[in-house]
This record gives sequence, C-alpha cells and structure tokens, in this order.
Amino acid sequence: MGKIYVFDHPLIQHKVTLMRKVETKAKDFRALVREIASLMTYEAMRDLPMVDVEIETPMEKTVQKKLEGADMAVVPILRAGLGMVEGVLDMVPQAKIGHIGLYRDPETHKPVEYYCKLPVDLEKRRIFVVDPMLATGGSASDAITFIKERGGKNIKFMCLIAAPEGIEALQAAHPDVDIYIAAKDRQLNENKYILPGLGDAGDRLFGTK
Repeated sequence: MGKIYVFDHPLIQHKVTLMRKVETKAKDFRALVREIASLMTYEAMRDLPMVDVEIETPMEKTVQKKLEGADMAVVPILRAGLGMVEGVLDMVPQAKIGHIGLYRDPETHKPVEYYCKLPVDLEKRRIFVVDPMLATGGSASDAITFIKERGGKNIKFMCLIAAPEGIEALQAAHPDVDIYIAAKDRQLNENKYILPGLGDAGDRLFGTK
C-alpha cells in the first residue's frame, strides 16, 4: 500500500497560508506554488538510491555518495500542474517533463483527457505526477492510469491541497502510489471544490479570473 505524507514543516505551512489568502496576487501565488513544490520535492526524494564514488577534492581523494542513475520525470496535470514544475526542476533539473491535459466536465465532474505527451523511456524513470489540488481524485487517478498504460511503474503524486475524499479515491484507484500533500483540508463543497482550499488554482496561477 502506498503511503500518505502530509507535511508539517513550518516553512511549507507558512507558505501555504500565504498562498491561500484571497488577496494574494497571481505573481506572488506563482512564486509560492514553486517554492512549496521545491520544498516538497526535497522530502519526496528522500528514498532515492545512492552509490559510492571516488572523487578528488583540492585536498585528497575520497569516497562520497551520489545518486544511482535515478532518471526522473515530472508530469504536470494541465493546466494548474504547470505551476509546480519549476519547483521540482529546481531540485532535479535533469528530469524530463511530460504533460497530461485533463478538464473536469461541469455536469458530471468527471475528468476528460484532451492531451497526453510523455517521455518515451517512461518505464525506466521515477515519475512525479503534480497537480496543486486533489479534490475528487478523478483527474489524478485517470492521469496515473494513462501513465501506467504507457509503461510507467514507479509513480508518486504530489499536491498542495487535498480533500479527504480525493485521498481516499486516489488510494482506492492506485494503492501502490505514494501521495505527498502540503496541507490536508476539511472536505469538498457541493461543487466539488476543496474547503477551506484556495479557490481555483489554475485561475489564480495564470490570472484568468
């Protein structure tokens, strides 16, 4: 069973509070999303495999640690997931980037795929699927299904805000996937938005509302 990690680090919680505020403008909102994603990535990669290598410092030869060829991919769920990509890349600039486009049908609240472009060697990579909001869990579950259908195996999901309903749905659909959450909120409202939440992450990122 995949694990659930809810971050309690003071820096993350402080930045989440600033991000939630209704008066936070798009420029600052984008910066906060990037910073939080970067801090989360640092912790989410704690289990990366290491190997010993011999190097030479200005003083002497020494055996030190380096990553064991851990090829990675970050896959944002469009469009709001784009806001987290640069934060992940700040930590792992060599990662490849895929894209999955989903939108939520306003009547059924179900996700609909309109775009999917992923690295060709997906099966070899540690994959981080990112989306600021885990509300119903439908988009995240479907995105991970698409990735698995295309060969992805080692998958983690990272979000900023999650509702209990979304966590439960994602765990049920993909019990092998670890979930990393900056803040776990109370519930969904009748329109499937997270409470207390932060509104529509895509609109706040790109200033479209």
